[in-house]
Amino acid sequence: MIARFCRIILALFALCVLLPAQADSVFRVTVIPDEAPGELARKAAPLVKYLESKLGTKVEFIPVNDYAAAVETLINHKVDLAWFGGFTFVQASVRSGGKVIPIVQREEDEKFKSVFITSDPTINGLADLKGKDFSFGSQSSTSGHLMPRFYLLESGFDIDKDFHRVSYSGAHDATIAAVAAGKVQAGALNISVWERFISEKKVDTTKVHVFYTTPPFHDYNWSVNSDMPLATREKLTKAFLELSAATPEGKEILDLQRTKRFVPAQASDYKAIVNAGHSAGLL
Repeated sequence: MIARFCRIILALFALCVLLPAQADSVFRVTVIPDEAPGELARKAAPLVKYLESKLGTKVEFIPVNDYAAAVETLINHKVDLAWFGGFTFVQASVRSGGKVIPIVQREEDEKFKSVFITSDPTINGLADLKGKDFSFGSQSSTSGHLMPRFYLLESGFDIDKDFHRVSYSGAHDATIAAVAAGKVQAGALNISVWERFISEKKVDTTKVHVFYTTPPFHDYNWSVNSDMPLATREKLTKAFLELSAATPEGKEILDLQRTKRFVPAQASDYKAIVNAGHSAGLL
């Protein structure tokens, strides 16, 4: 009788230990807030559903307020998967002592670009930006700040002295809005968001146009912690690589992610970003 009672107590204890773990068996995903919250949620929804089917567990999208929060949530295991820009990934890698690793990137991210846009007819090149009001995106953005800053410096432009005023919009779509509204004469953002605005007719290209496009560089990726179980990491990587526009589900996800396919990514892809960060004094 006593032995039976002890077995019951042990079983109840085990259940109490197990329940919180089961309740917390959620795979969490976040992204850097480089676009409006509604757009980020729209892009995430079908991907979350797809990953649930591939991982066999509940997947939850966790929005964050800024780029730094995206870095910290992954480093501190508050999320399992994060969508980073190249520079944000480098920051996360440095902050984590190399424990944050990229698993996949969009095919386009192997040769990504930034565009400089303006509504001022007197601006036709980088040199014409002298004395103008200019907007970057987020300070931690690769394509909205780091690489545009790097190529400005490479051209001999003194960012601290040559601009009349520099501001940070916080997101690529906000930069377009600032230029279109005349709040600044020019700005820099990622080419993907610019092309989406054109295709969706959200910008009047007779008033706002591109006057400079940067050389290509590696940019966005999906990253995880290196201590993620290898089986989970492999399953996750496979899920991204198997996405195909030949299926309705795959086409919807790929279209929203603005790519044709995902390809493997590795930390060494981002050496140029590291060098640019050091050159711009941002690392």
